[in-house]
Amino acid sequence: MTRLPKLVVFDLDYTLWPFWVDTHVDPPFHKGSDGAVRDRRGQTVRLYPEVRDVLERLQGLEVPVAAASRTGEIEGANQLLELFDLDRYFVHREIYPGSKVTHFERLQQKTGVVFSQMIFFDDEKRNILDVSKLGTEWSYLHSCPEWNESSNPKSGTGDVCKGPSWALRSSPVDEPHLKHKTERKS
Repeated sequence: MTRLPKLVVFDLDYTLWPFWVDTHVDPPFHKGSDGAVRDRRGQTVRLYPEVRDVLERLQGLEVPVAAASRTGEIEGANQLLELFDLDRYFVHREIYPGSKVTHFERLQQKTGVVFSQMIFFDDEKRNILDVSKLGTEWSYLHSCPEWNESSNPKSGTGDVCKGPSWALRSSPVDEPHLKHKTERKS
């Protein structure tokens, strides 16, 4: 049987949704009668299309999920999780400015899960570097299609999946379910 992580941790901005909640949109948010989530100006805000499927799959595998975000727009981030009905997937939320190391230390205290049994998804290299020093597995979400770190065989990373404007790269791990390669058609 394949070993699953004991905790999956997601950043929010440019990981679950394609914007920074503190600069690209204007809280407060609301859900319209058509079900669309909009900001104060009426601009529709969306999740990346795969987010619900990924979270549903993790829930089906009984893998707990947490959020770790450095945003200063704490209320807006939590509001979006609720309006998108994602709050039901997240057993813990560490959403406040500061180091992701602090987020992870608090998650470890709350859950008892050791860092090496966590996997972390984020779009910022600085967060990946900080958290990887704790011993977590990680996946780097990059939004620049021209950049291809995995083309360097010594990079230690490989493509997990590609899309029209992003690529997901994963640290090498022993778990085959985290090393698979798939492609999404644009």
